[in-house]
Amino acid sequence: MTAHEISFNPDDRFHAFLSTVKKAPYGEGKLSGIAVAVKDNISTLGIETTCASKILKGYIPPYDAHAVQLLKQAGAAIVGKTNMDEFGMGTTTENSGFGPTLNPHDPNRVPGGSSGGSAAAVAAGMVRMALGTDTGGSIRCPAAFCGIVGLKPTYGRVSRYGLIAYANSLEQIGPMANTVSDVSLLMQLIAGHDRRDTTSYDRPYTHTPNADIKGLRIGIPQEYFGAGVDPNVAASVKKAITNLEELGATTVPCSIPSMEYALAAYYVICTSEASSNLARFDGIRYGPAADTLKSWHDAYRDVRRAGFGTEVRRRIMLGTFALSSGYYGKYYAKAQVARENVRKDFARIFSEVDVICGPTMPTIAFRLGEKSDPLSMYLSDILTVPVNLAGIPAISVPCGKVDGMPVGLQIMGRPFEDERVIDVAYAYEQAVRL
Repeated sequence: MTAHEISFNPDDRFHAFLSTVKKAPYGEGKLSGIAVAVKDNISTLGIETTCASKILKGYIPPYDAHAVQLLKQAGAAIVGKTNMDEFGMGTTTENSGFGPTLNPHDPNRVPGGSSGGSAAAVAAGMVRMALGTDTGGSIRCPAAFCGIVGLKPTYGRVSRYGLIAYANSLEQIGPMANTVSDVSLLMQLIAGHDRRDTTSYDRPYTHTPNADIKGLRIGIPQEYFGAGVDPNVAASVKKAITNLEELGATTVPCSIPSMEYALAAYYVICTSEASSNLARFDGIRYGPAADTLKSWHDAYRDVRRAGFGTEVRRRIMLGTFALSSGYYGKYYAKAQVARENVRKDFARIFSEVDVICGPTMPTIAFRLGEKSDPLSMYLSDILTVPVNLAGIPAISVPCGKVDGMPVGLQIMGRPFEDERVIDVAYAYEQAVRL
């Protein structure tokens, strides 16, 4: 059985296969023989990579993404590609050309998105670790909904070479696993400079998690516990913050005024970049062949209408409008100003505290089909998108349950202080597991 033939199905045959994989001689390395899944927008040599879109059906990359190369060098067994919202556009993994992924805690609920397949595979015990990507919360959201750990690294700390672009200035590859230690291990292997990615920094990660957080200053922004946040979710997160205080940390109330504009700015920027990035899928270079007997305009329109799902088409149109003549200054330019204000707010707060804590998501996982209105779906990203606008690291770690479903504690840190963010998550994890 080859890797691209494996589907993530929690049956006896799959687990029997995994037991064989773990015994197989994959070479020396920190992940020798360990099963790892890879999100379907990260290029894998010889394995179909579709971004969960019909327009890329049959596309097999001739190369590995940098992060995948590093995992293979460490001996990891790449056992399959995971489902996602098409091109990373969604919060539920329902916007997939291949159908939705189900939440292992309740199959009537979504696993979160857009890295829902990776989160569900880890939560269901199909793999020990997985790679996801995070553009506006796409690692942290499914980590929270599925009760696992997910890290969105500092922008540029992990190479994006081989990541099929949706919104270049926002997205980042990151690790997902059941424990903070495993997330840290995966981060050790994938972080560092890559000359093929011009946004890549020479900042390797060699850290071992440390549970000593005595004297740590934790910022608690009032906006993360305001309107729209489920009171039960807020209570669970506040209890987790109390646990951190009991470990020696102190809390400092703070405010992020730019949160008022962050979500709107995010959706203008990400859709604008998507409009540009996805223009390449034209039926000539990628995707199903265009009808060359038609005019270029008609052929291009037909291929994209058939290949792209509803949400992708919506975001392309929104981005095209924002970038069009007469509207660029009204929307895109103003969104960049709002983004800079978000960065400044975080910088101001981090001059007084070491990390910022709050809920990862405002609610528990939705029921399948519950969020049919696009606007209500976009509002679900309110607590995660500021991190991507600012380019800072953030982790989601499980911190209890509401109605039987997991809740995530989000810990945000200064740029390139991924180590500190992981230490705080590790301290909490060790304390509650004792």
